[in-house]
Amino acid sequence: MSLKEPQTKLYATAAQTKVYATKEEPLADLKSNVRSHTVGTTAVVYASDYLNKLTGERIERECKKQLDSGARALVIDFSDTELVNSIGISILLGIIDIAEKNGALVVFSDVNNETVQLFEMLGLTRHVVLAKDEEEALTNLSTSSKAMGH
Repeated sequence: MSLKEPQTKLYATAAQTKVYATKEEPLADLKSNVRSHTVGTTAVVYASDYLNKLTGERIERECKKQLDSGARALVIDFSDTELVNSIGISILLGIIDIAEKNGALVVFSDVNNETVQLFEMLGLTRHVVLAKDEEEALTNLSTSSKAMGH
């Protein structure tokens, strides 16, 4: 009999956690806006500490919004990012594709060494420019846009 009680208790706890998470998600979504700003025609979008489905979709929405508003380049700043999962990678590929279709350049800045290795291994670095920080990214974009006559 004592074996069933803890199992029942665990089940109730798991159910409560699930309900709690469901109730909190919309509220968390409203509070967790993606930080971004523009410098000329370049949009700088800040990735979160963990790039997964939820945070990746927020970044993707912000990038699309910036491109729709006339951004000609995107800088995605990874200075706060510690982990990127496979869904995060997939979303980044989608952002790169959308940017390319809009004729916009994409720069990843402040990427930690482990994530750079991951991006290189998966081929993302063939489609984006890596910059050591936001300042370098903006300088490189400014130089390349002048060279292209923009």
